[in-house]
Amino acid sequence: METLDWIVVGAYFFVMVAIGLWSKNRIRNVVDFFTAGGKMPWWLSGISHHMSGYSAVMFVAFASEAYRLGLTVYVWWALTIGVGVGIGSWLFAARWNRLRAKHGVASPLEYLARRYNVPTQQVMAWSGAVLKVVDIAAKWSAVAILLRGFAGVPIEVGILLVGVVTMIYSVMGGLWADALTDFGQFIIQAAAGIVMFVAVAAHFGGIQFLWEIWDQLPADRSQPLNGDYTSTFFLALFVIKTLEYNGGMWNLAQRYMAAPDGAAARKSAMLSSFLWLVWPLVLFFPMWAAPLIVPDLTNAGDAYIELGKVMLPVGMIGLVLAGFFSHTMAMVSSDANVISAVITRDMLPRLWKGARRMSQDAQLKLARITTFLFIGLSMAIALSLDTNGGVLKVVVDLVAATMGPIAVPLMLGLLPWFRRMGPISALTSTLAGLTVWATLYISQQNGVKVPKEALVAYPLLTSLVLFVVIGLVFSQRTPDRDQLIDSLSTDERTTEPGDPGEPARVAAK
Repeated sequence: METLDWIVVGAYFFVMVAIGLWSKNRIRNVVDFFTAGGKMPWWLSGISHHMSGYSAVMFVAFASEAYRLGLTVYVWWALTIGVGVGIGSWLFAARWNRLRAKHGVASPLEYLARRYNVPTQQVMAWSGAVLKVVDIAAKWSAVAILLRGFAGVPIEVGILLVGVVTMIYSVMGGLWADALTDFGQFIIQAAAGIVMFVAVAAHFGGIQFLWEIWDQLPADRSQPLNGDYTSTFFLALFVIKTLEYNGGMWNLAQRYMAAPDGAAARKSAMLSSFLWLVWPLVLFFPMWAAPLIVPDLTNAGDAYIELGKVMLPVGMIGLVLAGFFSHTMAMVSSDANVISAVITRDMLPRLWKGARRMSQDAQLKLARITTFLFIGLSMAIALSLDTNGGVLKVVVDLVAATMGPIAVPLMLGLLPWFRRMGPISALTSTLAGLTVWATLYISQQNGVKVPKEALVAYPLLTSLVLFVVIGLVFSQRTPDRDQLIDSLSTDERTTEPGDPGEPARVAAK
């Protein structure tokens, strides 16, 4: 990287911190910190939802798969998410928003204490929090690998550099800072992606490269499913991503909660769905063409780095690198905010009675402290991760494989068709699904060959079947749970017993 590239990167970091400082003035209480007070425009919510859904892992782990296997990475990753979010725009988006508007919910897990019970809520909170901190550690490693590849910056320095900047604006500005930086990052990342796309098109002599490269690549590169990515893997991941990207990944539920009403939340989901279907194609085509430009790479994870070095002029490398940063910082800042919400609203009040009596100012201070600690812990774990293939293993073998059992009760509990399912269904399905995953994962680490499709599909299938079957056999339907579920069907105001008309925080009965 040249001096101009570093100026571009430095300017990007400065803008992100400035947005955090500006957003700090919009935060008056803990609800503003976690849900933007329900005042976020639908288009900003939709862009933030999209940007918070992926990170620099795309340019390391997924770029590696695109380089090695071709089209399949779009099919099993971006396509499943785009279609899944589109489905969720009608099933889930508005329901998340109504939890905030009608029940004062500020954390995606807050409603679980009433929908199931407190033990179920706590199991979901603790297991999800542990999963998320490891997931984010993988994202730090991915962006540090890119920084090392482009600029020769040591992995440790890269993690600290990007992590500290993210920590500053996330702690200060809460969800408003997350969403506004997401928008700024979306613009930067769009410019960076288009620059790379145009450079590759120019290399091949025009836009016709979109269809001509497939004749020059091995035949299997144009297959929708290739390598370890089978139809079983695809179907399992489609269900997982539908649950994950509609709220199973807690930070994405926050984007729907932050919209003004259910109709706006649905529009934001539809915008995010469209972006997921279209924008990854712009990013992936250079990766698919990379074997023709930088062939025979020893480490396929360096494909985008080597492509950038060959294709981009001075100054543009800094812009593309800032685009890489934007993905990771968007995801991490939103994850840090939602984890802080879960700790502040769901976990600490059960462990420490004093947390229930905190003033608004004290709660806001606690939220900022937990945000700081979460980002710091994820950075510490990232420093110990294997950066040679370890990023993809964390994202697929750990995060995707365990997301299903954790998300099934959380997401299906919002829908009226599953009103018979209570705490027995929720706890059993989650614990059994995680047990199946742990058994398969440990076996894999001990040398037993476990297909990728089995590691992802079996825990999900176990959780889904048990959740439904146990609920049908042992119905735990109650009037209070019915009232909660029915209140999420429309934006019309409903008044609960003892509620004078204002939203009341969901509480366990």
